Amino acid sequence: MSELTVGINGFGRIGRLVLRACLEKGLKVVAINDPFIDLNYMVYMFKYDSTHGRYSGEVKAEDGKLVVDGNEISVFQCMKPSEIPWGDAGALYVVESTGVFLSIDKASAHIQGGAKRVVVSAPSPDAPMFVMGVNEDKYDPSSMTIVSNASCTTNCLAPLAKVIHDNFGIVEGLMTTVHAYTATQKTVDGPSAKAWRDGRGAHQNIIPASTGAAKAVGKVIPELNGKLTGMAFRVPVSDVSVVDLTCRLAKPATYAEIKEAMRKASEGPMAGILGYTEDEVVSSDFIGDSHSSIFDAGAGISLNDNFVKLISWYDNEYGYSNRVADLLSHMYTKEN
Repeated sequence: MSELTVGINGFGRIGRLVLRACLEKGLKVVAINDPFIDLNYMVYMFKYDSTHGRYSGEVKAEDGKLVVDGNEISVFQCMKPSEIPWGDAGALYVVESTGVFLSIDKASAHIQGGAKRVVVSAPSPDAPMFVMGVNEDKYDPSSMTIVSNASCTTNCLAPLAKVIHDNFGIVEGLMTTVHAYTATQKTVDGPSAKAWRDGRGAHQNIIPASTGAAKAVGKVIPELNGKLTGMAFRVPVSDVSVVDLTCRLAKPATYAEIKEAMRKASEGPMAGILGYTEDEVVSSDFIGDSHSSIFDAGAGISLNDNFVKLISWYDNEYGYSNRVADLLSHMYTKEN
């Protein structure tokens, strides 16, 4: 059985944190491609992180490779995915984290370079979508070469929705994510062709925005298809976001019963994916939290036994990157 070896295309926020997560989990990253970042700059960007702090291990450039804690990683600067020599570098699985090559057709170019499978670290218009802890058992290695790890918000919402739906049934629901700003936003007011207010200064405003995260839950939990939708507020924090799911339950439940269902799930089948807290926490308390979703028992409210508002936190960078690594491991295990 060949070893799981990983390549990363795109060394931005998610690419760098996927590397951190893979190293922490013992996965072997053998190659990184980014046409806009040379080797010495990769060393600098990986070593220093304004949000997650300085990398604690050793990072250096040596013989044309990125070396992290003794692990040698080949570095490429190819513009076209089809030209990246994944096969020569020994990368069987590729994480597509540029945010550009999202469709099966575009992401398949990595296969031409010698990769065997591709995980897209964003929602895809047509690739099968997986959320760890929710529907990863549906992964079929015989027919799925390109898959999507969904979005960070779907990874937070889906475990929450699954526990509620499995225990009490969701009739319908609306989600709001209060979301940290990201690299697609502007530091000061600037042009935005699609949605004008997306171009407003990220540090100065609360910006209403669209998100497909709630609707995407219907793709990973088919019984909820058409029952959830949502929107986002982009707010002036650099990391950690929070989901507010307001829903109508099919089966009446007290808020205490909901808390107990969430606690049990967090300690049982969803351990490591779903967290649970009764502490008086705020967003920065979750920087570096590897869970997909941390249920805040003290923040939720119920109007009555059928209508509730549930709150769950997530490190939209680090939690998500850990799930990318977990999905790689899961796919490899299913294949072998």
